[in-house]
Amino acid sequence: MGGRSRSGGPPSGKPARLDQFAALPWRLSADGAVEVLLITSRETRRWVIPKGWPMKGLKPHQAAAREAWEEAGVEGRIGSRRVGAFDYDKRLSSGALQPVRVEVYPLKVGIIHEDWPEAAQRERAWVAPSEAAGRVDEPGLARILSAFTGAAS
Repeated sequence: MGGRSRSGGPPSGKPARLDQFAALPWRLSADGAVEVLLITSRETRRWVIPKGWPMKGLKPHQAAAREAWEEAGVEGRIGSRRVGAFDYDKRLSSGALQPVRVEVYPLKVGIIHEDWPEAAQRERAWVAPSEAAGRVDEPGLARILSAFTGAAS
């Protein structure tokens, strides 16, 4: 691999880091507490937040909002400023690991659909941010969830 990696660093022989964009869907419960929405991944059934690859014609936060609709069936007001980022290694169909950086944008949920594109493939759960942090596998995502207190968008 010649030249600089996509992340701007020098070539290292490792695959270039790719970027994804995620929504952190949240709402206030009846008692005013912040709740966040987790969904299960399609293949491993781990708890995650909706995320995906860049989409042509959409800004990062707009792509994150689209993923929230497709993967979790929620719509609302997406913040244009990220609340954090985390790294993970995505296992490719070849078995290789691909480094990925995920930028996370807050989505204040206004509409929760009972039917959505990936409804048959995922479960969803509204939980306190501290509980969500304990359910996810990625340490960086857990830190973002632990610190999340709701965000104006």
